[in-house]
Amino acid sequence: MNILIADDEFSSRRLLEGILSPLGSCQIVENGRETVEAVRSSLEQGKRFDLICLDIMMPEMNGQEALNEIRKLEKLNGISSQDEAVIIMITAMNSLQTVVDSFEGGGCSAYLTKPVTKKNLLDKLKNYGLV
Repeated sequence: MNILIADDEFSSRRLLEGILSPLGSCQIVENGRETVEAVRSSLEQGKRFDLICLDIMMPEMNGQEALNEIRKLEKLNGISSQDEAVIIMITAMNSLQTVVDSFEGGGCSAYLTKPVTKKNLLDKLKNYGLV
């Protein structure tokens, strides 16, 4: 599995990498702009991401903006909604409006609040057939 971890907090990146690295190749970025560039590059190389763990609150471009850009890039590259990356939005904010915006407006696949646990993350991955 090709995995992208996008979070501006070092401890969160390390936690996610520790959980996910046994499942595939992990690339790590620290902000929304780097996230979009990593997705763009992966699509250009024909190695699209299967899973993207995307923090909502990041510098330079927040996770919801990055999510919208990622979905646009997938469409531009002819990726159907059935084949698009599973994107799990992750945040410390437990705001109902944030959840609604992420699902309805942005097309995220799932949502987790911090602190992320191995069980919760793996349960989400099972729901999408990634483990």
